[in-house]
Amino acid sequence: MGTDDPNAPDENQLFKKALADVQPIEHKHREPYRKRRPPRPLNLDEGSSDDNDDLDLYSDSEVKATDHLFFARPGIQHRVVDDLRRGHLEIGLELDLHGLTVRHAREDLKLFIEECHRRGVRCARIIHGKGYGSDDRQPILKQKLNIWLRQHRDVLAFTSATRRDGGTGAAYMLLRNPNRKGRRKSRSGSSM
Repeated sequence: MGTDDPNAPDENQLFKKALADVQPIEHKHREPYRKRRPPRPLNLDEGSSDDNDDLDLYSDSEVKATDHLFFARPGIQHRVVDDLRRGHLEIGLELDLHGLTVRHAREDLKLFIEECHRRGVRCARIIHGKGYGSDDRQPILKQKLNIWLRQHRDVLAFTSATRRDGGTGAAYMLLRNPNRKGRRKSRSGSSM
C-alpha cells in the first residue's frame, strides 16, 4: 500500500491532483431503478385511504414473493378449481398492475372486474409482480390482491398462475357467471 520512501508524495494528494479537472455530470432524469413512492396527502377523506382494508382479517397474513396464492369459495366444483390451478381455463382478459400504487391498482382492479362482467369473461389473469421493485422488496400488490379478491363477491376463486403465465407473480381469477339467472347484482358499496 504505502512505500517505505519518506519523500514519496501522499496517495491522497496524488489522487486529488489526478481528479482536479474532473467536472460532475449533470443528470436531467432520475435513474429508472430508483422509483420512489409519491408523497401521501394528509387530508384524505374518510374511507378514501388505500390502507382502509388493514383492519381486514386477512391483513395479518404476510404474503411473500414466492408464496402460492389460493382461494375458492365453498361449493365450487373441484374439477373447475383444478382446471383453474393448472391454467386450463381460457383467459378472457388480462390486467397488468406492475408499477401502480395501491390506490390505482385497486381502482383498476375494480374497473377490470366490471369489464370482465360486461364482456362475459369467466376467467382472467392478473399480473401483480413479485414486489422486487418496491422499496422493501416486498410484494405489496400481491398482498393487497389476496385481500381484495377474497372480499369481492363476484370472485369465486383465484390461484397463482402456472410458470408459463407468470408463476407467483400473476394470478388466475374465476368470476361468477354474469349470464346465470338469479345472479344478484353487485352492491355499489362493495368493499373494493
